[in-house]
Amino acid sequence: MNMVRYAQNDLPPITEARKAELKALAARPDSEIDYSDIPPLTNDVLSRVANHPLYRPHKTHATVRIDTDIILWLKRQGKGYQTRMNAILRDAMIKNMQQEV
Repeated sequence: MNMVRYAQNDLPPITEARKAELKALAARPDSEIDYSDIPPLTNDVLSRVANHPLYRPHKTHATVRIDTDIILWLKRQGKGYQTRMNAILRDAMIKNMQQEV
């Protein structure tokens, strides 16, 4: 199967029929949406998503003040201390989220 990709300014024009269809969909109330084929999004589902091997969260640059002995301990374990720090924080976050449920 070939994948078609468009640049934002190279998108095909929206036809009048498609505009009418989108307008009709937008006018429908949310109560008419059929969710029967979609599992409910619970905290349990979210915690499993965060642990999924293909989950790649967006990284944010941050300046934090961390005790020197903690940084030295992380660096002593070899290359990748920031990744280890992130993993430790993620584990704490997930445990905290599970306690909130």
